[in-house]
Amino acid sequence: MSHFMAEFLGTMILILLGDGVVANCLLNKSKGQNGGWMVITTGWAFAVGLPAFIFGGISGAHFNPALTIALAAIGKFPAAEVPTYIIAQMLGAIVGAALVWLTYLPHWAETDDKGAKLGIFCTGPAIRNLPSNFLTEVIATFMLVFIILGIGTVKAADGLSIGVVTALIWGLGLSLGGPTGYALNPARDLGPRIAHAILPIAGKGDSDWSYSWVPVLGPVVGAILAGLVFVSVF
Repeated sequence: MSHFMAEFLGTMILILLGDGVVANCLLNKSKGQNGGWMVITTGWAFAVGLPAFIFGGISGAHFNPALTIALAAIGKFPAAEVPTYIIAQMLGAIVGAALVWLTYLPHWAETDDKGAKLGIFCTGPAIRNLPSNFLTEVIATFMLVFIILGIGTVKAADGLSIGVVTALIWGLGLSLGGPTGYALNPARDLGPRIAHAILPIAGKGDSDWSYSWVPVLGPVVGAILAGLVFVSVF
């Protein structure tokens, strides 16, 4: 399997399961409605860990343009492969979001809350303060990438390492996810936001493009800073 297909399928699964758990908790008449933050953060942790376990040995399981860019910036990933990875990640994210829409197809019309529908696809701030929201994404993604790089320095079985990454995503959501919904990943936010904009979702509102730069640039800045700090320490 090519690196492109591994990143495409891995990101598609990540979004299908991750946005899927949010849909399960937010959409009316879903059996998981009102499941709460613990359910959402747990679902997202598995959404990252499971495809990472499958595709880690093929592409490195980036599934995240910020991680790909940071690894290239510190010489741990070929710069020539960055565009291929990012295209695969973005396409996978869009397809994964479309599958969430199809999975919950009857429920969109049963849900009046336009903000909840958008929140299934992409992140939004609890308090809209763009500089603060940007800083939150920088800090959270810094921790994501720094800890992932740190995990790579520890000799452990692949399955154990993936388990630690799963716990990392869960912990970040529980500890740092409240202000912005912890995008941590430009593809995770922008791909589904594009899907929200183009899909015929019943009763949807706008896609909040004025906020969309925060979960794209914040994670990229945080990831690059994490990479630079990591190589200076290790």
